[in-house]
Amino acid sequence: MSAALSGAVDLGALKARADAARQRAATPPPPPGGAGGSDAGPSPWVLDVTEATFQSVVERSLEVPVVVELTATWSPEAGQLSPVLERAARAGGGTWLLARVDLDANPRIGQVFGVQSVPTVVAIAGGQPIDAFAGPLPEAEFGQWIDRLLDALRDRLPGIKAAEANRGASPVGDDEPMAEPEDARFTAAEEAFEQGDFAAAEAAYEAILAAEPANAEAKAALAQVRFTARAEAVPSDAIAKADGNPDDLDAQLAAADLELATNDVEKAFKRLIDTVRRVYGEDRDKVREHLVNLFELFPPDDERVTKARRNLASALY
Repeated sequence: MSAALSGAVDLGALKARADAARQRAATPPPPPGGAGGSDAGPSPWVLDVTEATFQSVVERSLEVPVVVELTATWSPEAGQLSPVLERAARAGGGTWLLARVDLDANPRIGQVFGVQSVPTVVAIAGGQPIDAFAGPLPEAEFGQWIDRLLDALRDRLPGIKAAEANRGASPVGDDEPMAEPEDARFTAAEEAFEQGDFAAAEAAYEAILAAEPANAEAKAALAQVRFTARAEAVPSDAIAKADGNPDDLDAQLAAADLELATNDVEKAFKRLIDTVRRVYGEDRDKVREHLVNLFELFPPDDERVTKARRNLASALY
């Protein structure tokens, strides 16, 4: 199973695109999987997604929320919910995307999300599942659900405000919102990262931080670049090696990176916290620093990070 399907997120593929995302049009192009249709014709906001194109959905969630509809043609409940979601997606005008997955044709995606009933709906934002519900939902109730998501994410995902402005519904009331100019420094760093030149990308982000030490976007991007470079170099048997030799410190660090890259986030955190409990002195500092660097890959209010920070404090003190 690809990393993209191993937990609804491939951390290695989530590129630092904060400035580039602000410049993208509110109307994204149709993905490789095609667009869902109705009597009103195909909509760019309704996507038919397969296992092959699922990673593109994860990446799109860096800009706007993606509502994944896990459905099946044989389910009458799914037949009730599907038009509700499509109408809402069309009305949303690009503030969020609807991604339909036929579980009969794409069973691995259902396994990833642990689907127990059809239909199931999962919201993804910033590459992470953030909310879900199962079964049909009245149109008004779904509207309230999606509005809550947009309100919570409007300041985090740049595409929401861009889409609202383009459809003339910007909540801040700007008649003609001005697009922020693209930062050439970020563009160069992003291009290097996408080409696999991690050293150049790291140097570019470090240069930004040297000039702007408080630049949060550059900090987050630098953490992602460093992690991706490490994770891509980790051998596939790293976890087995670490489990077979708990005293090998470097093996534990490599295994944690691999677990995180395949979305075993809590397992990676637990491995390093357990290692902190076993070692002392410089070794303890090394593991603690590695773990703290992994925390930087996530939003500070991520529940898994909050829990791991508490456990780390307990292990240290």
